[in-house]
Amino acid sequence: MKRTFDVQPWNIVTHDFKPEDKRLQESMTSIGNGYMGLRGFFEEDYSGDSLSGLYLGGVWYPDKTRVGWWKNGYPDYFGKVVNAVNFIKMNVKINGEKIDLAKDTFSDFNLDLDMKKSLLTRSFTVTKGEAKVAVTFERFVSVAQQELSVQRLTLENVGSSKVAIVIDSAIDADVKNEDANYDERFWEVVSTDQQADHGSVVAETTPNPFGTPRFTSAMEMRHVTDLKNVKVDQLSDKEVVNEFAGELGPNESTQLEKRVIVVTSRDYDSNEALTKAMDTLSDQVAAQSYDQLFDAHAKIWEDRWNKSDIQIDGDTEAQQGIRFNLFQLFSTYYGEDSRLNIGPKGFTGEKYGGATYWDTEAFAVPVYLGITDPKVTHNLLMYRYKQLDGAYHNAKQQGLKGALFPMVTFDGIECHNEWEITFEEIHRNGDIAFAIYNYTRYTGDNSYVLHEGSKVLTEISRFWADRVHFSQRKQQYVIHGVTGPDEYENNVDNNWYTNILAQWTLKYTLSILKQVSPEQAKKLNVSDDEKKQWQDIVGRMYLPYDKNLNIFVQHDGFLDKDLKPVSEILADQLPINQHWSWDKILRSPYIKQGDVLQGIWDFIDDFTPEQKKSNFDFYEKFTVHESSLSPAIYSVLAADLGYEEKAVELYERTARLDLDNYNNDTVDGLHITAMTGGWIAVVQGFAGMRVRDGKLHYAPFLPKKWDHYSFRQVFRDRLIEVDVDKDGAHFKLVSGQPITIDVAGKDVELAK
Repeated sequence: MKRTFDVQPWNIVTHDFKPEDKRLQESMTSIGNGYMGLRGFFEEDYSGDSLSGLYLGGVWYPDKTRVGWWKNGYPDYFGKVVNAVNFIKMNVKINGEKIDLAKDTFSDFNLDLDMKKSLLTRSFTVTKGEAKVAVTFERFVSVAQQELSVQRLTLENVGSSKVAIVIDSAIDADVKNEDANYDERFWEVVSTDQQADHGSVVAETTPNPFGTPRFTSAMEMRHVTDLKNVKVDQLSDKEVVNEFAGELGPNESTQLEKRVIVVTSRDYDSNEALTKAMDTLSDQVAAQSYDQLFDAHAKIWEDRWNKSDIQIDGDTEAQQGIRFNLFQLFSTYYGEDSRLNIGPKGFTGEKYGGATYWDTEAFAVPVYLGITDPKVTHNLLMYRYKQLDGAYHNAKQQGLKGALFPMVTFDGIECHNEWEITFEEIHRNGDIAFAIYNYTRYTGDNSYVLHEGSKVLTEISRFWADRVHFSQRKQQYVIHGVTGPDEYENNVDNNWYTNILAQWTLKYTLSILKQVSPEQAKKLNVSDDEKKQWQDIVGRMYLPYDKNLNIFVQHDGFLDKDLKPVSEILADQLPINQHWSWDKILRSPYIKQGDVLQGIWDFIDDFTPEQKKSNFDFYEKFTVHESSLSPAIYSVLAADLGYEEKAVELYERTARLDLDNYNNDTVDGLHITAMTGGWIAVVQGFAGMRVRDGKLHYAPFLPKKWDHYSFRQVFRDRLIEVDVDKDGAHFKLVSGQPITIDVAGKDVELAK
């Protein structure tokens, strides 16, 4: 655990610059708008250690996978997000010397991410000889105009003598991915245009042998300043530079605004259309002032917060944590583009390749259902439906029927390079089916499940029916050779979570097939023999259980391990994934994240209090929570069982996972999909929110550490406010038609 920022309700602030923590600070001050995003790296060149990362939604590259010939069915490539052309670059010279905070003498450092308005500000005072200049950089990527990045640089002479100022503003295509093989580059420059006061770069991703699309990005910068424009020669065919110069007397200041329009070939059919759109958007932006651009951006953020903010009194750490979670989620995805999804690192780093995982369906869907319009979640479901062809391909690669949705993907084709994850962690097929159910249950909207969703469910069910096999010895259906959510267990047999999801998916699909129209049933073409087989699997699926412990056994053989609790691991050996060999981890009983408990959370109303207690008490003591997705689920179950201290402890871990660098891995990016955990822990845990038979239920309690908490929840065309203090729980209908909710077993009527 390491805290590098002050604890404030709405801001991520530090006044201390430590080069050894720079990557951590860059991760924590990442910003985005769903279309693009960037880490909090410096605008100016920095000669020390840094991870400069700037990413565009849906722009990626297939990197060749090298494995032994014997692994038939292995993905041909590993997809990775491409570090985009650097369009925020701005270097400052003072009396001819370039600012470089790795070398310079400076003071008054301040780094401030305003989460309420999504504005990143960095300021410091640099001393070079007799010159002393206060420098302030501001940046935002607009949610009002998603192709727009805006920067504002303010320089003030706080010394006693005149200083010469030069600002070089650039777009630089000479960038690389840190995880690139052999220092390779992924951009080829198509054209550049360097004018005196503006410039543009058009670049295309390098060719690949897999037939996946190449992407073109075009970026144009324009400036607003009183400084004199200086025409400079273009020194590189990969970079365009505009230079501005002037002098500042003591106490004088100047500003330069940099506005960049970014467009990609995902939205345009030709380079001509691409560059025309870039020019048109640049003209539109040029007609507006900085304040107009920023106010339009801030207004949308204000609307988002009005709908989704969780307020906590009495614990500023908890308050900052939940807002940071929601801020980074919204910076990554707000449903505007159904072609996009939510990567585990979002726009904050290269780890996990920037692709889509099962995290979306299992963890993001419940949150977006509660804080956004249903169309946002509908787009997430459509994302999978539109990639069915890729899912057919993935199943066929393994010699199986139906559809296997990918563990990791950009386009529906599996593109992960670890076998135990790629083709063993097949529970994601069940998670995707569960997300369809979750959406339908929460919204009451059957239109998706009876049309596109029924197709997805049918093809997933065909996969499960082919993937199971019948054990003559057990006279039950079993599933061998899988990895469950707990990735510290590979190639196991009969993972309880995988088996129960397969069983549930088949059962749910059969129920939906009874509801679809005759026309849709004809399209699905599920035979009576298939239905009979599916029903047989539902009735005879093997689910490991130990009657003495009254627990569902994580997988065959788990109870044969050396069952020593986490408390017996020496502190200097944690996290174990950074200290132990993979062999030692696999042989240990230690659980990376909820596995059996993930399933109990999914179907929380289907288990008795005794079942929930016995399983939680057993598995919690072996769980190291070295997956960012883990603490929230345990927090909800702890709250459900009345374990308040444990529920709060795990909420704090999930809400401040990156802010306090719990797992010592935030340097390479934030855990975006895990940032759903704070909302899940508060709303489903502390407030006890459930949806049963189309009705909202709550069972709220107030943690002893808090004085009060409140949140707003979107539910079936209503906006409901939940307020919990020492006097109890209070509910208000903010908008929509009257509704009856259940609070601790009693009906409560809500009306405006």
